Amino acid sequence: MTRTLVLGGARSGKSGFAEKLALASGKELVYIATAQAGDGEMASRIAHHRNQRDDRWITVEEPLALADALARWCAPQRVVLVDCLTLWLSNLLFSAGDASPEQEDIVLPPRFHTERAALLQALEVCAGDVLLVSNEVGMGIIPMGAVSRCFVDEAGRLNQAVAAVCDQAVFVAAGLPLYLKGTPC
Repeated sequence: MTRTLVLGGARSGKSGFAEKLALASGKELVYIATAQAGDGEMASRIAHHRNQRDDRWITVEEPLALADALARWCAPQRVVLVDCLTLWLSNLLFSAGDASPEQEDIVLPPRFHTERAALLQALEVCAGDVLLVSNEVGMGIIPMGAVSRCFVDEAGRLNQAVAAVCDQAVFVAAGLPLYLKGTPC
């Protein structure tokens, strides 16, 4: 069982790289999609990603209960690709229904803590290969709004925690991988 975190910026090639790793495994392919089509642009992005995958992939849509989905789909004969952790994080941050809080003290919803802890535990015990795609959002300027700063902080903390339990961590820029942890298989 190998757990790999694939990080990169927007349009860096991280999803394509993760998909190539999954295909190269020769195992059954499961794609856990965390995105929700809340508007036309996101619906287009989801359609683009779907169109890039052929019928070898089983697609599972799970915006919140990611640990449960991993427990259900991970198996020794499979590779599970999760795309992406930062969309999942956004879903959790707004799971209480507050669309855009801009108060100074952001209170994270209780489900955030429960699901985050469950994900880290699931990664420790999953019975198959897992690839997790996430955005690296900490390389730019510090955002102005409280909710944006909260998101950047929590994304950075999540990426660190996931990288700690993964066997490999790969940073992708311009479609090129840089192994931060582990070595290419």
